[in-house]
Amino acid sequence: MLCPALSAEGLSLGTVIDSVTSKYPPYLMALIERDVAAGRLRQAKGSFDLNFLGSTYFNPESYYDGNVADFVFDQPLPFWGGNVFAGYRVSSGFLADYDKNRTQTDGELRAGLKVNLLRDGRIDKRRADLWKARLDQEIADPFIQRQQLDMVRAATRSYYNWIAMGFRYQITEELLRIAKDRDVGIAEQAKKGLIAPIIKIDNERLVISRQIAVVQARRRFEAAGIELSLFHRDDQDEPKIPARHQLPSGFPKIINLDETKMGTAIVNAFSLRPEIRRIRLVQEKWGIDQRLARNNLLPNLDVSASVNQSIGDGPYKDLERTESQVGIEFRVPLQRNEAKGRLQTIEAELERLRNDEQFARDRIVAEIRDAFSGLKAAQEQIGQTSRNVELAKILEEAEATRLKQGATDLLALQIREQAAFDARLLEVDAQAEYFRNQAEYEAATAVKLQSILKPITR
Repeated sequence: MLCPALSAEGLSLGTVIDSVTSKYPPYLMALIERDVAAGRLRQAKGSFDLNFLGSTYFNPESYYDGNVADFVFDQPLPFWGGNVFAGYRVSSGFLADYDKNRTQTDGELRAGLKVNLLRDGRIDKRRADLWKARLDQEIADPFIQRQQLDMVRAATRSYYNWIAMGFRYQITEELLRIAKDRDVGIAEQAKKGLIAPIIKIDNERLVISRQIAVVQARRRFEAAGIELSLFHRDDQDEPKIPARHQLPSGFPKIINLDETKMGTAIVNAFSLRPEIRRIRLVQEKWGIDQRLARNNLLPNLDVSASVNQSIGDGPYKDLERTESQVGIEFRVPLQRNEAKGRLQTIEAELERLRNDEQFARDRIVAEIRDAFSGLKAAQEQIGQTSRNVELAKILEEAEATRLKQGATDLLALQIREQAAFDARLLEVDAQAEYFRNQAEYEAATAVKLQSILKPITR
């Protein structure tokens, strides 16, 4: 325990993380990505909306005085790029024999369908846009999770930096208190003529220099608290600067490292890290574009069928009660440069994504190894700095005893006090560095992505 005088019921890391995942504005901004993807999906579904068409026309000045009203419902199909339609048409007056809009007195019901057997059969632009919009919804999740990992890592580092600055502040104050307490005794000895007045002046100088150090330490602590307030927020979602009494009594317990588990952590990270999943989903999107481009190389072979049912009698003798029609249309672009160029572009993009995935894996391995190396080095330094503090304290106490016995001078004691002070600061820095590297390791392995971070809900 570095600071046993401080409350053990201080601000916890869990409280800060909860604040980040519920109130931190950049996190809330990241969640909007899901809303954007949902809007795009709904927009893509609009290509399959039921359509209604109503039209009418008349001939105010013409040899034929007929009028026509036509109403049609058209429904695109989610397969074979087709659509079905049904409608009603009615005409009045007199129309030419070649006019296909002629109907009997009570009108005509009609229905039909059209499907594509080759081009736009297995895939077309409407379905491709819909499938890609669904993938965009899935891509939103790894984007948000990557933001979460970065935010939690930044919040964790800020939290331990705040603790370290608090401990450094307290240690600096303790060093000042020692000089002030000694100043009283030195003043009494100088008044009795037991020591030279210059010693009192030297200690006064020491007090002032340590007061300056306290001011500097306080400023660094306040700056760390202000930085932490960006992640730690109150009930009104406003930044909340933690008070000094909220400092915990010490850093958490150091866990012994198991280097044999690093290989497993790397393998698991390949499935846990959101950027790998994002790349694969993007590859799926380009795969849809690839299928669409190959589809556009095919000729059109479209089949249509319709049936018309006349209602009522007259006035046209050549119109049958029921009429049906089946049609086949074949069309092929001869050069197809647009589709070939698009396919070439897509294949290049897919190759780039394959390289991106490989480099992402290399980067994950490097990040995990680097973070583990930092943890290992910090753990070694913690043991060394702890021993350094013990030795420096022994020397300081021994020098203080010699000063009381008159066997040494104040300068020697000051040197020992400064050495003990520096040793304690090094111990604080080593512990803070350990937990900062732990934050890097947890972000690199994404090991706590499911347990620490809240489910993404909107």
